[in-house]
Amino acid sequence: MFLDTVLTRNPELVDAAATLHRRGEIPPDTYVMDLDAIEANAALLAAEAERLGVGLWFVVKQLGRNPELIGAVARHIPAFAAIDPPEARTLHAAGARPGNLGHLVQIPRRALPELLAWRPEAVTVFDLANAQAVSEAARRLGFVQDVLVRLEGAQGSVYPGQEGGVPLDRLDAFAEAAERLPGIRIAGVTAFPCVLCDPATGVPRATPNFALALKAREVLASRGHEHLKLSAPSATSMASLPLLAELGATHGEPGHALTGTTPLHAIDPHQPEKPAYVYVSEIAHTLADGRPAIRGGGFYARSHIRSALLPRTGARLGVQDAPAENIDYYRLLDAPADGQDVRLGDTALLAFRTQIFVTRSTVAVVSGLSSGTPRLNGLYDAQGRAL
Repeated sequence: MFLDTVLTRNPELVDAAATLHRRGEIPPDTYVMDLDAIEANAALLAAEAERLGVGLWFVVKQLGRNPELIGAVARHIPAFAAIDPPEARTLHAAGARPGNLGHLVQIPRRALPELLAWRPEAVTVFDLANAQAVSEAARRLGFVQDVLVRLEGAQGSVYPGQEGGVPLDRLDAFAEAAERLPGIRIAGVTAFPCVLCDPATGVPRATPNFALALKAREVLASRGHEHLKLSAPSATSMASLPLLAELGATHGEPGHALTGTTPLHAIDPHQPEKPAYVYVSEIAHTLADGRPAIRGGGFYARSHIRSALLPRTGARLGVQDAPAENIDYYRLLDAPADGQDVRLGDTALLAFRTQIFVTRSTVAVVSGLSSGTPRLNGLYDAQGRAL
């Protein structure tokens, strides 16, 4: 999906990844992350958001919750949105500031005392029971916690496994009950996804959920709530930040923009954010019909993979589709053309949309590419633990 973009914008990363694998310094099933590019992307996003008056909470699930990368991003975007407690703990330990907790996964009630003690800017709640649990935990800790009300998504706009939220037509009743809870203050609204990239053009556009969030904010404002936040996550990037500002969002939650891998980057290699990772595999075996198999472990159902580069020869081979319900032990490539040499152990480089935290991959952090002095900083697992 992003291989052409990476080759155009960050060939140094491609060369470094191939060299590291060839030398045996990284194993197959490794994401190689360009620390310099990620920090530069964070700086771009922070400057543009400040210019537009939009706040940012950064997201790192797609980066493998990596502490080195968290530190680089947090130097420019200090506050994070964490999708679940394990991610929140990694971010907090790396020194980032808690912005929005409960972003996609509600905080388990037994974890609330620990996470609320960090004094997050906001906690997202999906229903009244969770609002009550946050209120009770905050009251025991001696303060009032700001909460964002998650709106139930518009029909057909919610991903399976992410259902939940307060329906717009029940928001008034929810607010009436929540206003009586002594440990919370309604501070705003959110929904997911609020922005998506057009499949054909890659251009970011508001979803119906954005309109729902705007209406919800009006409902809460009519009840006397002031200075309400509206976080509009998904596809937050240099291209979508003006849209967020124009429509009235107060916050975006950049994730893939940090690595230059939104769908728009696959179509337009000249977007401001620089592509910042490649996936490294190798030829594991060859089928009797000539199709090479590469080692898996890091593939993701929504990857949209198109081709793999074999740096030893420069060959580009198509990557064949595989059903998401199967374990990705291997991934098949198209059979090479006559005369193309493919050998056991050959490096294969790919670039596609990923969520590293749901893989079993290794993450290699490299620095110095921007100055021509590449260095392997370290290897980590997919949850950010040093190897």
